Order: sequence, then C-alpha cells, then structure tokens
Amino acid sequence: MPASESQCPVVHGAVRDFPFTPIDGLVIEPILAELRREEPLSRIRLPYGGEAWLATRYQDVRDALADPRLSRAAVVNADVPRRQEMRVGPEGIMYMDPPDHSRLRRLLTKAFTRRRVEMLRPRVAQIAAELAENLASQGPGADLVATFSWPLPTRVICELLGVPYEDREIFSRGADALMQGDTLPHAEFTARINELCVYLARLIAQRRARPTGDMLTALIQARDEEDRLTEQELVSVSVVLLAGGHETTANQITNFLYTLLRHPGQLALLREKPELMPQAVDELMRYIPLGTGHHAAMIATEELELGGHKIAEGESVYVHIHSANRDHEVFENPDDLDLTRADNHHMGFGHGVHFCVGAQLARMELGVALEAVLNRFPILELDIADEAIGWRSSLLVRGPLVLPVRW
Repeated sequence: MPASESQCPVVHGAVRDFPFTPIDGLVIEPILAELRREEPLSRIRLPYGGEAWLATRYQDVRDALADPRLSRAAVVNADVPRRQEMRVGPEGIMYMDPPDHSRLRRLLTKAFTRRRVEMLRPRVAQIAAELAENLASQGPGADLVATFSWPLPTRVICELLGVPYEDREIFSRGADALMQGDTLPHAEFTARINELCVYLARLIAQRRARPTGDMLTALIQARDEEDRLTEQELVSVSVVLLAGGHETTANQITNFLYTLLRHPGQLALLREKPELMPQAVDELMRYIPLGTGHHAAMIATEELELGGHKIAEGESVYVHIHSANRDHEVFENPDDLDLTRADNHHMGFGHGVHFCVGAQLARMELGVALEAVLNRFPILELDIADEAIGWRSSLLVRGPLVLPVRW
C-alpha cells in the first residue's frame, strides 16, 4: 500500500494514533505536510500513557525546544504518553533540566569546541583514508556499512574517550539497545544496558588506577577532584557519549552516501565543487530523517501557549524534528536536496539547551567521511535495489543494515 493511502485524514480536533505509520526507509510521512498546513499543533494518542500534543511546524518546534517550562526530567520513570513500556535506564544528560543539565553540559562542551574538533581532523582523515583503502581492497564491490561507515566513528569515539576498540562487540550491544528503544523486548533491553553500565564501571575503575590523557580520565577527575558530577552521572554520561558518538554518525554516513547516490546530479556537483562540503553536510542533515524525529515527550510544568494553543500544566508535548526541517515557511523547496542551500537553520542536531553537544564533531566526521569515499572512488554506484535494502528503524536511528556498493 502506498504511504499516502495509509495516512489518517487531517480532521481538525481529531485525536490520531501515533506513530501514524511504520518507518519506511528514509521516507517522511506525507501526513506531516498536511498537519503543518492544516493543524500544526494536533492531538495524538501514544501506545502507552495516553494523549499528547504534537508540534509539526518549524517555529512551534523551535519554541517548544527552547521553552524552560517544558521539562524532559519530568518524564523519567513516569507514566506519561510514550511509544514504549516504562523502562529504567542511564537517562543522564538527555533527560535533565537546568541547572543539573547545565552543570554536566559545561563539562562536555570543552571537549567539543570547534578548535578541539579541528585538532582531531587530521587523525580522523587518516582513519577514513585507511578504511576507504580497505574498502577498495575488497573490490570491485563491498558492504559500505561494515567496512567503512561503522568502523570510522567507532574508532574515533574510542580514541577520544579512551575505550578499547577491541571491546566494540561488548559495548555495541548496549549502545545498540539505547538506539533501538521500543523495538527490543523489555528483558533484552535491560540486560544489554546493564552489561554496558557494568563494562563502563570497570573501565572507570581501571582509569582511576591508571589515569591517561583521554576524555574518560578527565571526567573521572571532574568527579573525584572537583565533585562536579556524581558516580551515577559519570557512568550515564559515558554511556551517552559512547553510544551517541558512534551509532548516530555511523548510520548518517551510510544515509549520506545512499542519498547522494540516489541524487546523481547533487553528487556530481559535490565532486566538482568540494568546497561545498560544509553546506552539503548541513543540507543532508536537514534532508535525511535520522530516527523517528520525535524521541520523547516533554511535560509542561506550568500553563503555557504554543502555536496559538494553551498547554495545561502536566500535559505532554512531542515535537517532530523532521517535519520542522521540511517546513515551506522556512526552507525554499524543502523536499528537494540542494547542496548549495545557504542559511540552513535546520534542527537536525536539535535546538535549545539539548542541542547536540557533539554536533561539531559529527559535522567534521561526516564531511571527512564523504571526502575520503569520493576521493578514493571516482566512480561509485549502489550494488543493490532499493526494495532489497534491509533498514534499521527505531526511535533514534534509521539507515541501511547493509549497503553493497561497486566501483
């Protein structure tokens, strides 16, 4: 059934079951365009916890993410509207409000400044070139995911944090569980998260005994010498950095290359004008939906107005990032991929206090990854039909599980 036939009609005031349709590759649900136009703040019914508001228009999404009266901390272990069963996990900084969120974020932003990220660029470029050469050695065709997209950000975050790369099978199980969210059975989710936390707790103990110059050691020193975070926060921040530092970027590297190969005119333009790479990275971040675009609810701590509607204290609000990034009021021809797009104020990295702390690192890694592949392979094509691609689809990430390419 075509996606458009499976959409709920936009009837003002209706409460729609949410999510509207299953995730389908990198497709954005057509009903979102209708909602932005007809009912930008609508009512939805989640599988667990009841009803919530859904913001689909750019300005409303931006306003909601910047409003301190909409709390993420209030959803932790609470029976609020949600897509999954209630789960207890290392929520950490992603589910904190200021001032606790601000305290932890200040610790992390020092490691991800533009200057520090640029200092990492030569090493990231070296790793990317090695992986591209390894991909070429398997030719004339190979799987881009396993050979290039996945190892690159995994090696980078391991070196940055001080996590042994050879332990990737151990920590990847837990990181993958966090990214999958509602697609895993509760018992398996809990077991994987516990395994990851135990692993990191042991690694933290090793770093305490034998400090090094990595980021994990710096966090331990902030805990032990400066008392700037608790032991639980130390573990949870490490989990978020390790999981977010490789899973999201790995999927986006694959998504970027898949999308460019499906837009040969834009790919040719980027090959012809490599100076467009920074704009290309931001445009691909805007254009490609990573995850569902609506990870978790926020709870109103007092009455407020959003998009012309009153939100009562205690009500839940969801925002749809991917819908906001396709808003005609903000982006000209938003459904077109345009690598020359200027003033691209997309929200692919979020907005407000929860703007992705690693955005600078992700931008650099994504650009370096594209450069390495395009430089090494003057000709590159997909070696699989779209209908044969198996897709990862979860709350936080989506992308091809395997992507054969040929050259």
